[in-house]
Amino acid sequence: MSAAVVEAQPKSSWKRIGIVFACGGALFADGYVNAAGGASRYILKKAYPNSYTDHFGTLFSSLQFVGILIGQLMFGVLSDRIGRKPGMIFASIWIMFFSVLSGLAYGGNNPATLWRCLIAYRFLIGIGIGAEYPAGSVSASENTEDPGVNKKLQQSLLVLATNTAIDWGFVVAYLVPYICLQIFGENRLEWIWRLTLGFGAVSAFIVLFFRMSMSEPKLYQQNSMQNIPISNYPWGLIFKRYWSRLLGVCVAWAVYDWVAYPAGIYSSTIVDAIIPNGTMSQNLGWDILINFFYIPGTMIGACFVDLLGPKYTMMTGFICQAIVGFAMSAQYVTLQKHIAGFAVCYGIYLSFGEFGPGNNLGVLAAKATGPTAVRGIFYSIAAAVGKLFAFIATYVYTDIINDLGGAGTTKGDTGPVYIGSALSLFAAIVTFFLIPNIDADFMSREDELFREYLIANGFDVSVMGLTPLIDAETASGSDVAAAEKKEVEADVPPAELH
Repeated sequence: MSAAVVEAQPKSSWKRIGIVFACGGALFADGYVNAAGGASRYILKKAYPNSYTDHFGTLFSSLQFVGILIGQLMFGVLSDRIGRKPGMIFASIWIMFFSVLSGLAYGGNNPATLWRCLIAYRFLIGIGIGAEYPAGSVSASENTEDPGVNKKLQQSLLVLATNTAIDWGFVVAYLVPYICLQIFGENRLEWIWRLTLGFGAVSAFIVLFFRMSMSEPKLYQQNSMQNIPISNYPWGLIFKRYWSRLLGVCVAWAVYDWVAYPAGIYSSTIVDAIIPNGTMSQNLGWDILINFFYIPGTMIGACFVDLLGPKYTMMTGFICQAIVGFAMSAQYVTLQKHIAGFAVCYGIYLSFGEFGPGNNLGVLAAKATGPTAVRGIFYSIAAAVGKLFAFIATYVYTDIINDLGGAGTTKGDTGPVYIGSALSLFAAIVTFFLIPNIDADFMSREDELFREYLIANGFDVSVMGLTPLIDAETASGSDVAAAEKKEVEADVPPAELH
């Protein structure tokens, strides 16, 4: 049977935009669940001071990272092989299920059993978070090129549906325990950490219903290679054409995560100076404010991404963040005496990070690195490289800080930020030379060029695409039957229609 797009009539722009947000909106849950780990770990330490250990805290964080890495790589392949929709549905159900289990974790009379349960759940929920990136983000990117989406807003909608959603998840992850603390007080901390962890299921539950009724993005339906074994993909031709783009995004993502780590050093400096012996309520309140610093950057950046293009918007963010980082480090001693000014500079520093790489890495990883046939795989590689280097940074920077005099010293605190700022400039250069700028319908044009490239090199493109191509939101059973009848009457071999 040949490829036949069955669509009664175009959906309204608002409905098409809604699909983009339903694909990427679960990243709010990812941002929330990630940040909620830090908030709940802080509360658990207060709730069980006699049994909480640093070993538990390390495993609680690091095993979630391992789960994310596994989920990214596994579902990068699966999203290309079986489809974006199954991966999105899995991610929503998985995050929802293990968020609930985390909130209900029970250790009997042995606190060590509770720690083991929570560590296991963090690892497992990490798989769902990792799955969301190559499934939800990639699907959202492909749906932005739907005919019902304004071409002047394609990149900004993707930013708002993905990175902005993640950043709001960070804020809410500290807002929830803060509100719970006001309700329950410090004498009922068990309720607070349980509700904080369990709340991660809410947004995943909401988007699940929208995802169930979706069809695969049209670009995937038209250009997938799931009909052939993955070993038969023209890998040599693919990497020959796209290696530089993939390398550029991998380097930029690795640098961004390296820069994010030393940023936390100045966060601690500001909070310790303002509230050296702060209460739980004060500490959580400042955590809300610090995470809110990301919001202006991502929101303003979304307004510029279609004007400048993701490539140049990301370069602008890298360069500006580097300038502010160098300035803050050079004036570190002075800024420590003027903490309000320090907080403002730090907020600008974080905002530029979201304005540039925070917003645009996902856009470029999804749209610029390769064709639809391997988009999930390439996206997962770039995201996994970023996560891996973030993990490495936690150990490398510890040694750097110790070599420079230790935490709390001027050199120990400013050295990593100097390094991060220099790396930001390096990432801007890499972006300029290796990553193409993208505009409206870039992926559709690239898929056409990719087909021409394959044909010119002797690859049979008739194996590409799904049969039939169905729009689940508008197609009925009679539509499908009519399309099939029309194909039979036309008596055209399937290979010629791909």
